[in-house]
Amino acid sequence: MSRTAEESNRRMLRARDAMDRAYAQPLDVPALARIAHVSPAHFARTFRATFGETPHRYLQRRRVERAMFLLRETDRSVTDICFAVGFASPGTFSRTFRDIVGRSPRTYRGQTATIAVPTCFTKAWTRPRDAAD
Repeated sequence: MSRTAEESNRRMLRARDAMDRAYAQPLDVPALARIAHVSPAHFARTFRATFGETPHRYLQRRRVERAMFLLRETDRSVTDICFAVGFASPGTFSRTFRDIVGRSPRTYRGQTATIAVPTCFTKAWTRPRDAAD
């Protein structure tokens, strides 16, 4: 791997790590591009080439992963969880959740029972994938 490619990967990882840490905060491509020290257009292209999805879709999926955990492990309302994970409206949250998980947040909560299994298995089984996968 060339030195240029390594540096590009490091920059993308730095931005992705920031998304993982601050998923509930309002993040946009220009802010993430500043973290990676590249232009917004270059960031969007390179992020997709590096990770196989757009920055926006990655952030949505990360937020839905956290929402899935909260729906399984807490009794907080769906609306409260929506705002806690960074969505601006319950409608957008519900639509995005359904697109990624394949069912609504309420249906997911009702059909998901907490079982005592190792965390690594739970993470693998419950990792959201696009409904099209």
